[in-house]
Amino acid sequence: MVPEGWDVKPLADIAQVTSGGTPSRKKPEYWLNGTVPWIRTTEVQNCVLTPEDTQEYISELGLKNSSAKIVPAGAVLLAMIGQGKTRGQVALLKFEATTNQNCSAIIFKNDQEPTFHFNFLLSQYENIRAMSNSAGQSNLSGTLVKAIRVPVPPLTEQKKIAQILSTWDKAITTTEQLLATGKQQKKALMQQLLTGKKRLLDKNGVRFSREWKVSKLSKLFERVTTKNNGQSTNVVTISGQHGLIRQEDFFKKTVASETLDGYFLLKQGQFAYNKSYSNGYPMGAIKRLNRYPDGVVTTLYICFELSDSDHADSDFWEHYFESGLLNQGLSQIAHEGGRAHGLLNVKPSDFFSLKVPIPSFEEQQKIATVLATADQEITGLQQKLNALKQEKKALMQQLLTGKRRVKVEEAA
Repeated sequence: MVPEGWDVKPLADIAQVTSGGTPSRKKPEYWLNGTVPWIRTTEVQNCVLTPEDTQEYISELGLKNSSAKIVPAGAVLLAMIGQGKTRGQVALLKFEATTNQNCSAIIFKNDQEPTFHFNFLLSQYENIRAMSNSAGQSNLSGTLVKAIRVPVPPLTEQKKIAQILSTWDKAITTTEQLLATGKQQKKALMQQLLTGKKRLLDKNGVRFSREWKVSKLSKLFERVTTKNNGQSTNVVTISGQHGLIRQEDFFKKTVASETLDGYFLLKQGQFAYNKSYSNGYPMGAIKRLNRYPDGVVTTLYICFELSDSDHADSDFWEHYFESGLLNQGLSQIAHEGGRAHGLLNVKPSDFFSLKVPIPSFEEQQKIATVLATADQEITGLQQKLNALKQEKKALMQQLLTGKRRVKVEEAA
């Protein structure tokens, strides 16, 4: 039901809908020394685009000799093509730019507030994606975009709603920046502490100075090859972002075999190495089982546990494996031609022969404590960011539908 004073109209009634183009890549003069910003569909990621986000530029000659056209600041870009997340995503353009032909540029009339409509289209992501399927095609088209129906409050109300939502956006952006900074600082701290470039103080307040030993992983860990044999049904998989996580939670389905007896049984605190390379983990990821008392994993993983808890701190080694400091050694033992289906050919015997620097047990504990504190700060910021996004989403559902009205006389 439309609130009093509001209307519902197709985008074609309140905006010009157009698309861009790509100058020929065979003509270097269309791209070399280009000064005209050119936006690709992959940059349209439910975001606000600023000049700093531009990755490519075209020349004036390229602009004249292609279907690319200048799109004004304030336009909303909508990705029309893409089988992944891309199709249906939007971006609010904060500067003049051109786009490729897979972007629909929605240029609003002067009696409309672009930020209001950007937020509405943002809230309709799934519905917009579904439009292409219902039309019998996998991609959106200019015709479909023009037909998208949007709520149209009076301009003063649009501006007020946009102003309120912008306040939330600023809080989200600030938290995102703090989170990114926190992650970068932790990364730098790991590189310093886990290599001995920066030494901490011991329990007596004296800086650690003892030289680190270098030993094989086999001196600290032993391989785990215990078969499940019906002991657990908790199938877990390694995710770079989430660590060892239940397969159903990660894939939203079970992809394991019906019989789990042949799988390795992993206990809480034990480690597993996934030899498949992924984003951020060029030589595969090593994770510790933290979430569950036990889990079963594929025998493609190399599983292991501490064999000498008097000289090795589990938390320290979890940070060490996460740091990527083992990658150089892994690259030397990963045999050429072994990357079938993204799987690195790393033999367990070669893995446990890798040499690592080993601080004293006390220094390991101190380093682990400092890095755990950094992790807690990052986790806190991530939770705050998630909460802000959820609160904004709930607010959008109220404001953009008129269920909750704003006082327009308060608008600046």
